[in-house]
Amino acid sequence: MNMKVVCIIPARFASTRFPGKPLALLGGKTVIQRVYEQVKMVIDDVYVATDNQQIFNHVEEFGGKVVMTSPNHRSGTDRIEEAVSILNGDWDVIVNVQGDEPFIHPSQIETICKSFQDKNTQIATLGIPFTSVDAIDNPNSPKIVVDNNGFAIYFSRSVIPFVRGVEKKEWLQHYPFLKHIGLYAYRTEVLKEITQLPQSSLELAESLEQLRWIQNGYRIKVGITNIETVGIDTPEDLAKAELILKH
Repeated sequence: MNMKVVCIIPARFASTRFPGKPLALLGGKTVIQRVYEQVKMVIDDVYVATDNQQIFNHVEEFGGKVVMTSPNHRSGTDRIEEAVSILNGDWDVIVNVQGDEPFIHPSQIETICKSFQDKNTQIATLGIPFTSVDAIDNPNSPKIVVDNNGFAIYFSRSVIPFVRGVEKKEWLQHYPFLKHIGLYAYRTEVLKEITQLPQSSLELAESLEQLRWIQNGYRIKVGITNIETVGIDTPEDLAKAELILKH
């Protein structure tokens, strides 16, 4: 498949829960360097998009490519669109890997890229099967419901679907609940379009950006992975990640 693919990694310095997170050290390398190196295993063209001079300088120091973007973006998607317009490459697909996913697995990136073999795919993301009812109940783990062709029908912080007439503890035996993993890819022209859309009522209700796209009729293909990602949101997460790295 001869698609031209670029990966852009949005990385802000100012995070409310963990300022300076991309530059935090994990096993002797920064979080952002680890993310960059994982992506490079699969995609040749990789850039970090940042609004911070320290991050910019650091990426250049370890030999990565980096682009400076505005500090005023509301989302990583908006930052990526600005980076794409600055770089002005002729890519078919833009992959968005969060700058706080140092354990992103090459197979996950491959899965998301393969989603574009289906010409109906405008946007792609990943889901992983839930393994416990307690995890399904967590509103910080959005659920995805997909159609028979693997396209998302809806994302929710609520437990969806509701399994009627069955005790909750047995729900997993009756339906394959799917957890959303926030890795995205977009066709280049679609990225341009979705960043022009105003926030939607469903997005505002659930605080999930992808609902804006669905509400506007865009088709999101959901690739399946069985590898759990370990995002780093807090200093506690970083300590856990150190332990994972040791093992």
